[in-house]
Amino acid sequence: MSNRGRNNEDSVKQRSGWLIPLAIFFIIAVLSALFLLFYLVPPTSFIEQHQSPTSATESVHFSIGNLSLEIPANYLLYQNTRRGGVQKQVELFAQFPDFGGYSDLASQTFSGNGADSPIIYMLIRDEPLNLAEGERLRRVYLDYVSNPRGKPGPFGLIAYAFRDDSGYRNQDLFVGQMQGHGVVMRCVRFSPEVSSPSCLRDLRLSNVVVLSYRFKRAHLASWFEIATGVRSLVDSFVRKAH
Repeated sequence: MSNRGRNNEDSVKQRSGWLIPLAIFFIIAVLSALFLLFYLVPPTSFIEQHQSPTSATESVHFSIGNLSLEIPANYLLYQNTRRGGVQKQVELFAQFPDFGGYSDLASQTFSGNGADSPIIYMLIRDEPLNLAEGERLRRVYLDYVSNPRGKPGPFGLIAYAFRDDSGYRNQDLFVGQMQGHGVVMRCVRFSPEVSSPSCLRDLRLSNVVVLSYRFKRAHLASWFEIATGVRSLVDSFVRKAH
């Protein structure tokens, strides 16, 4: 074989040698980016559609992921959701502190969006790829705070400040303890642009179903009562398999 032929063959082997690792690296980078994006992007908006509440209280049956639920109609935000059946997500709301559903008498309260609004919005969604709260705190949020150790915050919470170069720079992170489990909440800061900020929490209902809920930051002092009440309310909707 001529020198030119050998050189061409060596060149092909060299390119093959680095093309395969490069392709593997590219695939891993893309998958990693998608994984992070899934957790860094906030969940689907609670109020993308036009709200159409009802004071009717008949129960509506849903199947979301591996959960079966019976939810009174007056807890459901949207008319098209009240048909029930298999759903990818269901949006709800309730009034704090009694966690009652919508009523005509309380219509103005439910339609308000003041900084001290007592309305809590909930989203139950099918999400096969999800992290527990503690995992999300360690694997996602703590990479974006200025001090991973946090500091004592208000109302028995540990407070973390997100760095100004992070996507959460207009938010604070608060972590509380409830029955041995962490309660992780992201709260938008008060500002001239945001006069009615909210706090958001995500938690697992099952290995494939996630509950998100948000409440006004003005009620952060009641975070424990809100966490307890939301979980009790949603648990009352879940139908156990016989």
